[in-house]
Amino acid sequence: MDRSEFMEGLRGGFPVMVSAAPFGALFGAVAVANGQTIAEATLMSATVFAGASQLVGIELFGHKVQPWLIVLSVLAVNFRHILYSAAIARFIRHFSPLEKFLTFYVLTDPQFAQTVQRGETGRKVTFAWYAGFAVIIYFPWLVMTALGGVSGRLIGDPKIIGLDVLLPIYFMALVMGFRRKPNFIPIVAVSAIASVLALQFVGSPWHVSIGAIAGIVLAALLPVDKQAAAAQSAEQEA
Repeated sequence: MDRSEFMEGLRGGFPVMVSAAPFGALFGAVAVANGQTIAEATLMSATVFAGASQLVGIELFGHKVQPWLIVLSVLAVNFRHILYSAAIARFIRHFSPLEKFLTFYVLTDPQFAQTVQRGETGRKVTFAWYAGFAVIIYFPWLVMTALGGVSGRLIGDPKIIGLDVLLPIYFMALVMGFRRKPNFIPIVAVSAIASVLALQFVGSPWHVSIGAIAGIVLAALLPVDKQAAAAQSAEQEA
């Protein structure tokens, strides 16, 4: 494994780790409050590794909801990962089957965005870089889950000290990284509007998938400005 690529991945994933850590601790505290042991909460973080889905699932567990509804709700939150895996497939064709399995296992929103940006700017997406980016997020997430479970209610609500804005700000920065793509504004606008409306009339967590699908449908229907696409490609190659 290329050490320099791995270290570059570690550096790139560090800001994500910092912003996600409080939510890992929050999940641990919520999981223990809903009847899980610290070991069970940490195991859930290790196997599911998806903050929003974990919080949705654990809240439903606490309310003794039917198992099929829990599975369906988690699927609704994480449906976008099916699209993520399809989008990055072209950049990881050279990965071995085992590397691809691990790649999709640790695929998260920031990992997806950074992989696409790296691939579209002409830089090779190596497994060493990808692994470094994932490792610096994955293992601290497990540690913070355990610490949150130990601390319990002492963690409190991240909103009290403003930590809840860290991840949204980071995700907004990721979205803005694609602002020069053709049809960026109408696609983002439609996706946002559809998500807000779905949240009001359908409810969470379905608004995540509905917003994503609305953006995808519009992207498929809109014609691509070939001149803008060519200019973008030339800029990336320069």
